Amino acid sequence: MAYQEVTVEKRGRVGIVTLNRPHRLNSLGRPMTDEMRQALEEFNRDPEVGAIVLTGTGRAFCSGADFESFRAVAEGGERFGVSGLANWVGFVQQSKPIVCAINGYAVGAGLTLTLPCDVRIASDQARLSMRFVRLGLLPELASTKLLAHIVGLTNALEMMLTGRFVEAEEAYHMGLVNKVVPHDRLLDAAVEKAAEIAFNPDECLAAVKRLVWANLTEPDLEAVQRREMSEFATALQGDAFREAVRAFFEKREPRFHG
Repeated sequence: MAYQEVTVEKRGRVGIVTLNRPHRLNSLGRPMTDEMRQALEEFNRDPEVGAIVLTGTGRAFCSGADFESFRAVAEGGERFGVSGLANWVGFVQQSKPIVCAINGYAVGAGLTLTLPCDVRIASDQARLSMRFVRLGLLPELASTKLLAHIVGLTNALEMMLTGRFVEAEEAYHMGLVNKVVPHDRLLDAAVEKAAEIAFNPDECLAAVKRLVWANLTEPDLEAVQRREMSEFATALQGDAFREAVRAFFEKREPRFHG
């Protein structure tokens, strides 16, 4: 379909969704959030796509919620909501792997929307902030849980209680992003990582995500292992496993996608 405020393209088995509202620093308003969700859903349905890159144009990855919508709410005119982010964490859990290429500012919801995604790669020009308290607001999209898992309790609390900006290198050292690359290499690096993921069998990628999310806070190690062994047993019966074994003995790379 035609989009107004996102762009889409494919590079091999990688789908790329780019937030394209640079004059508003890719702030979260409609129709952009709806289009972002629709583009991701289209790539999830596309059998030729194995992983997705999500990035932005201009100086920001995403600057958070659009202040025009905030003003309307503050003046009592309407209820706040961004439909494209409804049940966002559940949607990402079930999505094909998503690599976020954070090209600039990632602020408030522009940061929290990346937390359930699978890999975050930052430009050396990126600046990230849990800005909510500076606006008299509170973190959302399950970020009070996810951020603590990603960066540790004290780092998460410090980010959320101060609302300060974190530079790319600091974000890397605290584990908030997987890698920092030169700005002009960002998209290529993200596509390379997504292609590395997309090489693997789709059913195995989906199973890994199911297991990680199901076991994230599971205190019962026996339950963890039962889930793992159930998925393992299923994989043993799969075409991907048989192809991997054939490829090993034929001394070649497996061909998981035809």
